[in-house]
Amino acid sequence: MVEHGQTSMAGQRLGAPETLGISTLEPGHKPPAMPAGRLVPIRVLLLDDSEEIFDISHRASGRVLFETVCLHLNLIEGDYFGLEFQSSHRKMVSLYKCNPCMRVCPGPKHTVLRFVVKFFPPDHTVLLEELTRYLFALQVRQDLASGRLTCSDPSAALLVSHIIQSEIGDFEETRFSQTKHEYYRLLEVASRLEMYGIRLHPAKDREGTKLSLAVAHGGVLVFQGHNRINDFNWSKIRKLSFKRRRFLVKLRADPSNVNQDTLEFLMASRDCCKMFWKICVEYHAFFRLFEEPRPKPKPVLFSRGSSFRFSGRTQKQVIDYNCRTDKAYCIAKELLNTERTYLKDLELITLFQKVLDKEDCVPEALKTLLSSTYEPLHSHHTHFLQELEERLSLWEGQCNMQVKGEIQRLGDLLLKSVQELKVILCVCLEMSSECVFALERACVASCRLECVCREFELQKVCYIPLNVFLLSPLHRLLHYRQILDRLCKHYPPTHTDYSDCKAALDDVCKLEAALRPGLEEIENYQKLLELQKDLIGVEHLAVAGRQLIRLGCLSKLSGKGLQQRMFFLFNGVLLYSTRGITSTNQFTVHRQLPLHGMTIRESEDEWGVPHSFTLMVQQQSLVVAARSESEMEKWMEDLKMAVDMAEESNGPTADLHGNLLSLRASEVESEDDHRGSQTSLQCNGNDSANTRHRGNTTAHVCWHRNTSVSKLDFSIATENQLSGNLLRKFKNSNGWQRLWVVFTNFTLFFYKTHEDEYPLASLPLLGYSVTHAGESENIHKDHVFKLHFKSHIYYFRTESEYFFERWMTVIRSATASASRTRYLNRTEPD
Repeated sequence: MVEHGQTSMAGQRLGAPETLGISTLEPGHKPPAMPAGRLVPIRVLLLDDSEEIFDISHRASGRVLFETVCLHLNLIEGDYFGLEFQSSHRKMVSLYKCNPCMRVCPGPKHTVLRFVVKFFPPDHTVLLEELTRYLFALQVRQDLASGRLTCSDPSAALLVSHIIQSEIGDFEETRFSQTKHEYYRLLEVASRLEMYGIRLHPAKDREGTKLSLAVAHGGVLVFQGHNRINDFNWSKIRKLSFKRRRFLVKLRADPSNVNQDTLEFLMASRDCCKMFWKICVEYHAFFRLFEEPRPKPKPVLFSRGSSFRFSGRTQKQVIDYNCRTDKAYCIAKELLNTERTYLKDLELITLFQKVLDKEDCVPEALKTLLSSTYEPLHSHHTHFLQELEERLSLWEGQCNMQVKGEIQRLGDLLLKSVQELKVILCVCLEMSSECVFALERACVASCRLECVCREFELQKVCYIPLNVFLLSPLHRLLHYRQILDRLCKHYPPTHTDYSDCKAALDDVCKLEAALRPGLEEIENYQKLLELQKDLIGVEHLAVAGRQLIRLGCLSKLSGKGLQQRMFFLFNGVLLYSTRGITSTNQFTVHRQLPLHGMTIRESEDEWGVPHSFTLMVQQQSLVVAARSESEMEKWMEDLKMAVDMAEESNGPTADLHGNLLSLRASEVESEDDHRGSQTSLQCNGNDSANTRHRGNTTAHVCWHRNTSVSKLDFSIATENQLSGNLLRKFKNSNGWQRLWVVFTNFTLFFYKTHEDEYPLASLPLLGYSVTHAGESENIHKDHVFKLHFKSHIYYFRTESEYFFERWMTVIRSATASASRTRYLNRTEPD
């Protein structure tokens, strides 16, 4: 038995903690006070078919009972729900919040009230709480079982499959399958059905034809059987009224409408007619009004007809209700989201190990190195993710900090994880770098192993280069430092979680400081390996001492005008390709320019070409133009820095230029000679015409977007990675699609859920601009940002202000290329 004011744990079956964030306009506002008087037990049947007994004062109103139930369920978005009971005429009647419970319910001691979904929004993505979506899914299950939700057999089978998966999950031999996303898929399918949320009320027209009336978010609907034959939008309805058994729909005057201005329907009784009229009033107020209608003053002498007013928040007020979101919870949610992605990365490495185990060409030393490096990490982070999900499931849904406890902290989990990782990380993080070197050496020694790795990289599940996955433990350490740093800045020193977070942060910073020099070296090596696969005409690019400084597009001035070229700036040498991407998705390197003795000067006035500059070296000149002034400044800045480095190294060395022998022949050929360029192609193990290569690498994106990235950009991108749910706006409608999005390697990768094995689509962000969605764009939603490049425009919506700022921060790191002088201005804000 549940009494008003007692602590309830019913919501914990979904992992929801106790909360005072019930349906109210004021943060932390409690349910109405219980009136004095004797307590009467009232039974309420919940949507999961469990029955609860609430002790309510015999003087209490329906609002007291309803919000007591919401508090018992830890339900925040309670405005979509209601209570109903069976009247003496065996009709299901709503319990209105303004009516006293004892007067309305016939025999309250023996009446069972049902907790049901009352308002069905057309867009299920407006339901923000996991518990709300779960209760809606239970309502759909009840409607489907009772025959109220009618649909075709294939749709019914699809709904049932989602219901079964939500209960028992998919069979996976290696791990337990989470099922919460199935509720979302269930609502996604159900909301597209015509009978979703429809409650039919028998009626007849003037000719006596049997019909059914229903009300939905858009207006009043008319059905014949289960087929909708007419609908009246709220904008077309002037007035709804009833007179005895007749329900009247008065339409606005419209010369083009051949129907009558007043439609009349005959219902079974006056009570049925009045009940449907009240439902229409509530639906109209909830979905059409901006705020709860104010009560009209009562007439002094007498009143004519029935009066009824909607009591509660409107849908707009529910959506716009900004509860005081705890930043610590949002940080914990970000940690959970990124941890899920990180564990997926480790699982991909495990999959790669299984592929290698089947090959005889793989050295045993390499197999041992991979297993000893990543298996301990995979085991640890699998356990850590389970603990994190349990903690967040208890923390889920908290919108204020009035209820505090052990569940509202993260430092203890992170400190425990970091202390366990210290033993593993000291060895495994250094071995992650060694795995990249060892794998490359083995691929050079075995053409078969090289083909195996290339084919694995071309699979959908390997959405970024394989070496990036191998380095993910190093990158994850940087993310832990950022998470802990935000928590320490958020908490006051007196907070119970501060000491654990600070201790964990100190340990992570020590590990990062020890590994930072090696991280920069291995990241540069990984980029060189990636470029080596993208380039034709250069051998052994990834050698000791070689550093990538910038790569991107410039337009070269020639006799035929400006022609797009791909440039690659290293310490000591500048390379550029002739005609861009070949049939094998590679770039043909045409020429090298040594940096020793090179001079750079602006030449816009000299040649009349905007944003152009001239490179002079060895009595030869090369005029190039950038797409913008900022791009020109960044190229000139990095070129001058590289030239200074070459001068300090006392001129060109054999280490830097000796491996570019395949370019010697092409240097003396005409750049406009197509056949000459073709004959300069060199096959160095990965340049076969039959070989396929990735077409979404950084170099390819720079070519298509006519932009560039620098070494600093890569460094910033390593620290700015994010995962989580985003709502994407459909291009041709006002609907929104919920997606799981991973941002890494300058690209957004889109999934249905975080459990999907591979992305459905990707969006490289180099060249894009990110801005706030303006009022003139008619979005009418909060936390919306816009991505646009030329005519391509995308709108995305986040769940809260915190995640809006986080997504804007990480996306800006990819959409605006960095220069050395601007790097300090582009660090993450506090």
